[in-house]
Amino acid sequence: MSNEKFWISALGLDIGLKRVGIAGCDGTGLIATGITTLVRSSFDRDIADLRQLVQQRGVKILVAGLPYSMSGELGAQARQVQKYASRVAIALDLPLEYVDERLTSVNAEELIQAAGISPSRNKGLIDRKAAALILQRWLDERRQKIVNSH
Repeated sequence: MSNEKFWISALGLDIGLKRVGIAGCDGTGLIATGITTLVRSSFDRDIADLRQLVQQRGVKILVAGLPYSMSGELGAQARQVQKYASRVAIALDLPLEYVDERLTSVNAEELIQAAGISPSRNKGLIDRKAAALILQRWLDERRQKIVNSH
């Protein structure tokens, strides 16, 4: 069975009020890596930057982390993320899926600290790493569904 027909170019987004961490996946659809961190300015500027990445990478779907509360509720922050992510998806004319992103920023910070890098001075790196964790979760869940369906 070839993975080619199951692979899809996706962009992972860790959406914050000030920055958007962005991740992409490799040619096999197995490994997500952080690409860049977008410092949010105007919505039009954000879209122009994202559109460029989408075109360069042939992106077919956006995957945004949704910050559920620890009790599983969608709070004000999650609603803000949904509003921004859906506006981005509409502007880029791409489908959008959400992934539970609970603890991804914490995990990203721990990975960065383990590498001997100061998290407080590298917020953009944390955002990129969190976006990679979000996209990796989506890729793993997607692959599991494909395996289970065969």
